[in-house]
Amino acid sequence: MKPIIRKSLLSLLVIIISFSIFVLTTHVEAQDTVLQAYLVGMIEDRQNEPIVGAEVILQDADNGEDLAATETESDGRFALPIPPQIPEAVSVHIERSHFENFATPLEVSSIEQLEQGESLTLPTVTLERKITPAFWVAAVVFLAVLVLIATGLFHNTLATLIGVTLVFGFSYLGTLVSDGLFIFDFERSLQYVDWNVIFLIMGMMIVIAVVEDTGIFQWLAFIAYRLSQGRAYVLLPILMLFTGVASAFLDNVTTMLLMTPITVQIALAMGINPLALLIPEVMASNVIGVSTLVGTPTNILIGSFAEISFNDFLINLTPGVLIAFVGLVLYTAFIYRQDLREADEPSEMLMERLAERGKIEDTENLMKAGVVFAGMIVLFVLGEQFHLLPAVTALMGATALLVWIRPDIEAMIEAVDWTTLVFFLALFITVGAIQEVGLISIIADLVGRLVGESIVLAMVGVTVFSAVLSTVIANIPFTAAMLPVVAFLSRTVPGAESKMLFYCLSVGAAMGGNGSLIGASANMVTAGIADSAGYPITYGYFLKKGFPALLITVALAMIWLLIRFL
Repeated sequence: MKPIIRKSLLSLLVIIISFSIFVLTTHVEAQDTVLQAYLVGMIEDRQNEPIVGAEVILQDADNGEDLAATETESDGRFALPIPPQIPEAVSVHIERSHFENFATPLEVSSIEQLEQGESLTLPTVTLERKITPAFWVAAVVFLAVLVLIATGLFHNTLATLIGVTLVFGFSYLGTLVSDGLFIFDFERSLQYVDWNVIFLIMGMMIVIAVVEDTGIFQWLAFIAYRLSQGRAYVLLPILMLFTGVASAFLDNVTTMLLMTPITVQIALAMGINPLALLIPEVMASNVIGVSTLVGTPTNILIGSFAEISFNDFLINLTPGVLIAFVGLVLYTAFIYRQDLREADEPSEMLMERLAERGKIEDTENLMKAGVVFAGMIVLFVLGEQFHLLPAVTALMGATALLVWIRPDIEAMIEAVDWTTLVFFLALFITVGAIQEVGLISIIADLVGRLVGESIVLAMVGVTVFSAVLSTVIANIPFTAAMLPVVAFLSRTVPGAESKMLFYCLSVGAAMGGNGSLIGASANMVTAGIADSAGYPITYGYFLKKGFPALLITVALAMIWLLIRFL
């Protein structure tokens, strides 16, 4: 046989053998794939919320040996791979901290189905909560944090950091004494942090720092005084409107930081008590800020949790906010009528001083900031159509301003209020602790029984409850704790699927901030600046002026919500 023929035959033989091995291997793999069975299902709690991290174990029913195990995913679902050989009697065990253990034997027919390589779907399993020492630890820590914030004994951020430290201390060190003290580990705690909120606030802080340097707020104060021609009754609603609109697009704390010193100067020059302008301004800030996603910290929390867009807030809440604002203007003009009557005649000196301070030196930077800010508003409104998160828009706007204007980057980063960001991070973890141990579920259950199936009762209840409690609890931690409760009501109350209860929470928590000095961060910021100027705002004084404003504005906004959704 010629060498070339031998080589050809040898090559052909190698090809045939290789192909046979490939076909055989593929066939075996296909058989393995066919024979691999899964036990699938879903685990949830009594509020129909998926339970994450529950361990699902397949056990030999005779000797208790673990045959296979897996954990539930973020949606509460699991897929447990079944081994090739399983005993005649097996059972499924489900374990999760803060829940009662669950076990169920598999029927003979189900075992046969798995042995034949067919997957088996279990009915949805509902785990019952278990009250452990960790439950009481988390509840007491959370209440202690609220008390520390309300009394002002510690700074808000320090109060929440104390709460986080205690939660982790009991979770890690307490287990040396008793396993029942475990709340959650560090990795689990981070799942409760809403990073969309963190980055949205950070981006907006950078944008605000750049806009603030343009002098636009001083210019607005000059325009307000000029439009009113120094008449106090006209100046009051103009200042309230300017402050409110600014708060709808910037956060209300920053707005009051900028407006308070200017307002004090105007009031003193007019010979009236600065509180006659400051209190209405901060109330307007809390009211009008409700109309947008970025207007209040509570709206940022609600929007991110419930996936409510900038546009949704604007459409569903603005009419009610405007009605409430009109009521607020009439109320504040009435209670401060004596101060407004005593205002001095328009002052040329004040006009000249405001005109001097209101000059915008760098019009180019103002123009750039205006273009970027307008673009951000467009993306806030339209971004939902292509799933653009508000946090991404804020970061894009902040970066665009830093690149285009080229300010001192270190100064801009320092302008970010990192104390506030740490406060939100610690708050998320502290609230996450009471959610982990089941306190939120118990509250949701209780509220659900009280409300029943009445959508009107649910709307009024959420709004009034949020407004009243915001007078004794700072509205940011209160809102964070209420979000899962409102989510439960939105699923269980017929007709509440349109997220209307989240709008009720928004109105109650933000406008409820007008009820007391500690109700909103903007109130405390304004009080601090006014006190340094020699005009202290006491808790009693703010309560006397603010609580009636709460009743008026919340009632008017509530009427709109009922009309809008019912």
